[in-house]
Amino acid sequence: MQSFQQYINGAFSDGSAQFQTIDPATGTPWATVAEAGVEDVNAAVDAAHTAFFAPEWALMTATARGKLLMRLADLIAESAPRLAELETRDTGKIIRETSAQIAYVAEYYRYYAGLADKIEGAHLPIDKPDMEVWLRREPVGVVAAIVPWNSQLFLSAVKIGPALAAGCTVVLKASEEGPTPMLEFAKIFDQAGFPKGVFNVITGGPAAGAALTSHQNVDHVAFTGGPDTARHIVRNSADNLASTSLELGGKSPFIVFEDADMESAVNAQVSGIFAATGQSCVAGSRLLVQASIKDAFLAKLKAKAEAVVIGAPDDMATEVGPLCTLRQRETALDLIDRSIKAGAKLVTGGEVPARDGFYFTPTIIDCSDAHDAPSLSNEFFGPVLSVVSFEDEAEAVELANDTKFGLASGVFTQNLTRAHRMIRAIRAGIVWVNTYRVVSPIAPFGGHGLSGHGREGGLQAALDYTKVKSVWLRTSDDPIPDPFVMR
Repeated sequence: MQSFQQYINGAFSDGSAQFQTIDPATGTPWATVAEAGVEDVNAAVDAAHTAFFAPEWALMTATARGKLLMRLADLIAESAPRLAELETRDTGKIIRETSAQIAYVAEYYRYYAGLADKIEGAHLPIDKPDMEVWLRREPVGVVAAIVPWNSQLFLSAVKIGPALAAGCTVVLKASEEGPTPMLEFAKIFDQAGFPKGVFNVITGGPAAGAALTSHQNVDHVAFTGGPDTARHIVRNSADNLASTSLELGGKSPFIVFEDADMESAVNAQVSGIFAATGQSCVAGSRLLVQASIKDAFLAKLKAKAEAVVIGAPDDMATEVGPLCTLRQRETALDLIDRSIKAGAKLVTGGEVPARDGFYFTPTIIDCSDAHDAPSLSNEFFGPVLSVVSFEDEAEAVELANDTKFGLASGVFTQNLTRAHRMIRAIRAGIVWVNTYRVVSPIAPFGGHGLSGHGREGGLQAALDYTKVKSVWLRTSDDPIPDPFVMR
């Protein structure tokens, strides 16, 4: 059994309690983790609040902040193998994905390191001759960052990077379902040389989350997770009037027209739904395929799904590992059963492999004759694909937007004008054309509807961690005239 501590005000501690975290590949405990109580949450927020106003951070130049972030990026790159090993062990994500993803996480910190001294104000051409007016962009304050267990080092980077670049301080709550990578990250952060209290890591369940998001010294809440939890966070933030950015779930349409490059589309669909064992908010979980090619497309897709290598997540040959929790597998089985009863047809999968751990086979459900099937409207967070056919472009748009979510989407077509029409028509924060599941620190992402609001990544994310201050400077030496007239 390994042991992991929380990180508050530059020091590591065991917390008010401890709990065990489960290895999804075996279903057994493997590590003991500090669990934050309300007093730990208060200590972390107090540390961040004090650090925000302390001269060591408040008066640090933006250039110096950027250099610290660059140092952090270098340390992450050096520690990527250890971080990847922990994320694989604690969440079941396959090592070939965690290794590549965490190596790229360092690039997000490098991007925000370079952006730190590019966050600019503006001079206003004001309509009064004796006034100089300009805008300052200042950090919003203490940020509560709450991340889920899936892709947590990436999902924390798009919060921590821009927040620190802007001059904020951060309290991060790691998921209780797989917290060890973030607690290990705290050790790396401690080496980077930031002033104490600038960044803090706690873990815990709903009680810790409620205490954090309602704390009077929290100014902004950045959350990634499900809509139900987001509703609680919004209610909690009413106590402190903190601003929020919410990156929530998805039920993303993956649209294939008859003129698409079929081999590329099939490969992208396999990656879009079965990579990460389907445990991704941008998973292409709704395949909308033109009726004229449906049978041929499904035949190729079924063959590839059945050839996927299911195995231990720490084996580089594995393509699909276990789900993170037993609850996810139970949810998948229930939704599949209800969908079949509603008229959907099981194309392949839907089974629990005969092995230890929380494994589930890649699954395809044809819902072309069952548009009310639960699998079309509910997020599985697992390797389950729901298929619907369409006749023409208008029907494709209608089906694509027939969801309360609006995070990601994919369009496969060789028709350039059709691609542009689809880009305009689809209501989603991301539209990938002839590709899928591609990210970059330069490009923002976020959603509409139940997929949340706000954007992460890119320049916009850094600006969202700032507030604008208007500065008025009177340049006239003449006495101010009538004091009862607004000027």
